[in-house]
Amino acid sequence: VQLQASGGGLVQTGGSLRLSCAASGSIFRINDMGWYRQVPGKQRELVALITSGGGTKYADSVKGRFIISRDNAKNTVYLQMNSLKPEDTGVYYCYAKAVVVYWGQGTLVTVSS
Repeated sequence: VQLQASGGGLVQTGGSLRLSCAASGSIFRINDMGWYRQVPGKQRELVALITSGGGTKYADSVKGRFIISRDNAKNTVYLQMNSLKPEDTGVYYCYAKAVVVYWGQGTLVTVSS
């Protein structure tokens, strides 16, 4: 099983990025999918998650700016990030929770001021 994340990069404050994460391999019944963010010196924090039924949860810091979505047929989760701020900078890791939790390799998002 592999999770391939893409879409990170360098963007100016106020800009947008869209992250994608596709799960491949033999995965039976994915439940939650989502994104965590890692900043040096801080704990990895949950940014957003989406359940198999489409329910969503966001960190307070991104509510109203980020939108998480998923395509169950493609086992893919997306994170649309708008109105980006320098504090959104970090490595974003996607995950897929089935019987076990699978992680993507991380994609770097840098927001310049």
